[in-house]
Amino acid sequence: MPEKAIDLDFEKPLTTVDVVIFMVQADQLQVLLVQRPDGPQEPFPSAWALPGGFVDVAQDASLEACARRKLRDKTGVDSPYLEQLGSWGGKDRDPRGWSATHAYFALLPLEALRLAPGTETAATPAAPARWQPVDSVLVGPPLAFDHGEIFRTALERLRAKVEYTSLPAFLLPEPFTLPQLQKMYEVVLGRAIDKSGFRTRALAADFLQEDGAVDVGAPRPAMGYRLKDRNKLVYFPRTFSPRNI
Repeated sequence: MPEKAIDLDFEKPLTTVDVVIFMVQADQLQVLLVQRPDGPQEPFPSAWALPGGFVDVAQDASLEACARRKLRDKTGVDSPYLEQLGSWGGKDRDPRGWSATHAYFALLPLEALRLAPGTETAATPAAPARWQPVDSVLVGPPLAFDHGEIFRTALERLRAKVEYTSLPAFLLPEPFTLPQLQKMYEVVLGRAIDKSGFRTRALAADFLQEDGAVDVGAPRPAMGYRLKDRNKLVYFPRTFSPRNI
């Protein structure tokens, strides 16, 4: 016999999940933004925001489940990497009432561009969406709500973890070459990395497995690689700071 629901004599806060979705295209780190509806009752009408929305207790078994649902709604795909970023809450962040949001960040490989952002149902039509270079978002008009702060926190987290993990591999379709992987590190970090040092450390970290030759348009094919475990983030003993290369 199901337990009787408990009546709680206090106002419940609005609960949402937002996802900062990163991708590298045109040699730039970019983030997916969606445009808020334009209506007199809408908070931040027509402003750009991070993808997200309210938790649906009928179908979201957890915050991560909600984040993955929102990711699929906006991109049509599942991310190979999703990480919880943190929580933001307060009485002033949303004019509709006291609200709390639980933020995640996700990485998508370039191949996901073949799927148009926004695949929500006809009953809940998709908002206009666009990929925007992170540098332009940093200096551009403020995002809706406190999404600017959430975005900056996600970008800082990503760049910090790239220094000592295999994270950029999740931005690539498989198989990929070592030069392509190095390029992902350089794009996210915004600086060049020594080629021989990178190759030595990437192979020594033992998170890649060979996957045969890949045609890269050069006279000779290059060796392609895959992650040994796409569910595991590998940590390096040293960062990619220039003094350690």
